Amino acid sequence: MSEKASSSENIVSQKYDRCLADLLVKAGVGFSVGVVASVIAFRRRTWPIALSTGFGIGAAYADCDRSFNPARVSGTRIISQTDESK
Repeated sequence: MSEKASSSENIVSQKYDRCLADLLVKAGVGFSVGVVASVIAFRRRTWPIALSTGFGIGAAYADCDRSFNPARVSGTRIISQTDESK
């Protein structure tokens, strides 16, 4: 018995999984960029690593927030059914 319609729990769990994967990728890329910048440009200081990892985490958080709350995407408008009938 395969369900064609996804339950709301499955949809939410898929969004959380995507958010977690996005967080790991973006934080990892930020960490990598920070290590390279720290070694090349900043004489092995630790603040570029923390800063770029924070940027990656912040970008992942913003994408996850947009995934769960589409009303926060700039340029979109939510139209209710009562507005459509006018």
